[in-house]
Amino acid sequence: MTKRFGDTTAVEDLSLDIPDSEFLVLVGPSGCGKSTTLRCIAGLESPTEGSIYIGGEHMNYRVPQNRDIAMVFQDYALYPHMTVRENIRFGLEEESGYTSEERDARVEEIADLLGISSMLDRNPDELSGGQQQRVALGRAIVRDPEVFLMDEPLSNLDAELRAQMRTELQQLQNRFDVTTVYVTHNQTEAMTMSDRIAVLNKGKLQQVGEPLELYHAPENRFVAGFIGEPSMNFVEGRHRNGTFTSEFFEYPFDSGIRDDVGDTSDVVLGVRPEDIDLKRLPEGGSSGLADHEFRMTVSVVEPHGDRNVVHLRHPEDASESETIHALTPGTTVVDAGTDVVVSVDPDTVHVFDAATGEALHNRRLESEVEVHNV
Repeated sequence: MTKRFGDTTAVEDLSLDIPDSEFLVLVGPSGCGKSTTLRCIAGLESPTEGSIYIGGEHMNYRVPQNRDIAMVFQDYALYPHMTVRENIRFGLEEESGYTSEERDARVEEIADLLGISSMLDRNPDELSGGQQQRVALGRAIVRDPEVFLMDEPLSNLDAELRAQMRTELQQLQNRFDVTTVYVTHNQTEAMTMSDRIAVLNKGKLQQVGEPLELYHAPENRFVAGFIGEPSMNFVEGRHRNGTFTSEFFEYPFDSGIRDDVGDTSDVVLGVRPEDIDLKRLPEGGSSGLADHEFRMTVSVVEPHGDRNVVHLRHPEDASESETIHALTPGTTVVDAGTDVVVSVDPDTVHVFDAATGEALHNRRLESEVEVHNV
């Protein structure tokens, strides 16, 4: 599918196959085309090229109300002059096959499921943001649609309520077993809620896969940098004779990395913050450090309680052009200005083509596979 607005291409040649009952999250930075994609599925926009099918039926020329979908928006879109009961019931008004009593019973059932039975006779302006979100979900769920479409439905909630609603949405989706397409720019939501994630950038699909696949085996530098918080560290340099060299670092590649990188010379080294090991600099200084160890200086420490985000620079890098960040346990005391030894295991390294951004080598996952299989 392609969608253009005049000379601007919002979505370019997007092809996605979403199985029944899957929870797919569309994620990417603002303006990447994810909401436009959702609106095309909903029938609020028409694709410039390509076709959309739901349940095997062609949808390009069907109006939204004939697509058997339900959409939940960022701003909830509740009717202020209607009670909660009337807002939820509104989703059933155009549905045939229900008596008035059956509609009322269905509203009561959904309200009880969402924990808002006591609020049915209130108006939306009497509710909190989380309660309004539940009403909007109720109006969508009550119709028992074939597809749920959700456009950043949690973005207006505070952090604690957002985390709670993430769990509730997953439970609801599992209970109703409905195919769901969920749009967000929040990669934490994408990682924790989805069966699969589709990453978009500038209207183009970058990668689609299970959350851990995108995290550990990104297909390109964009996906590697977008998925994960804090984001992956990148250091640009050159590959010569099996060794990565930047302005301040030299990192020998092992045979597996060398084979994957091949003859590519301009490369980017990528390492996740949790894969960087820190220890105090020995009394002898930098002498005696191993091949994959480096002396670095702590520039900033961000305490998060359960962990610290430690920003590091090379002692000779006055402009801090090659800073990296590491994660340490929250109980570990690290002070700014301290010299430390940074260790990076070759099994955790990613390498990208500097020109194309394509992943040439991703970290090894044998240990994770063994644990999973047990």
